Amino acid sequence: MCTLVVYTYIMKNITFSAKADAIDQAREVAKQKHTTLNEMFRQWLEEINERQSPDGDVADRLGALWKRINYLCVGKKLSRDEMNER
Repeated sequence: MCTLVVYTYIMKNITFSAKADAIDQAREVAKQKHTTLNEMFRQWLEEINERQSPDGDVADRLGALWKRINYLCVGKKLSRDEMNER
């Protein structure tokens, strides 16, 4: 038996204006990070909202931190060099 859980979010579209070269540069940054400009904007909005909450929900803050460090693999044993890498 298989259970599928689907989360649905209501999204709103907004329009911003910026200099063309600023948008092009931001798209290049997003490409280098293997993401989209849209996703980077969503993350930026989440960070603003987190900073505005007085204490912030600990679970939400930990979840946001986990998203930012998603390059770590759980269960992978790191070498000494990898652990000391800066």
